[in-house]
Amino acid sequence: MPLTDAQWACIEPLLPDRTPKRGGRWRDHRQVIDAIVFKYRTGTPWMDLPEHFGSWKGAHNRLRMWAADGTWEKVFTALLAQADAEENLDWVVAVDSTIVRAHQHTAGTYKREPQPASRTTTLSDDPAAD
Repeated sequence: MPLTDAQWACIEPLLPDRTPKRGGRWRDHRQVIDAIVFKYRTGTPWMDLPEHFGSWKGAHNRLRMWAADGTWEKVFTALLAQADAEENLDWVVAVDSTIVRAHQHTAGTYKREPQPASRTTTLSDDPAAD
């Protein structure tokens, strides 16, 4: 399901310029975001993205680059602030023990001192032991 024109109008001004510092122009940001949304919505592997999204490597690299430089955080923060200002934000959070499980090692055990890897051996003074 691609982005609607209204959704794209909210997101587009928050994204970086399409002209990178070196090399050619980037592929259209809208096409890349549609590819990323498709990948996470369907759970498909990156290499199996449909051809109309372009190169899967380009979409994957842009996702990683935007995560590293803070672009995604900026976009999400701005969209949450806009939704909050429009009173269009509704949070529903449900957490119970059926979906959040503690690892078995966190279940009330006490911590022991680390044990040595092996016993140290000493030479015997008894010549008959040879």
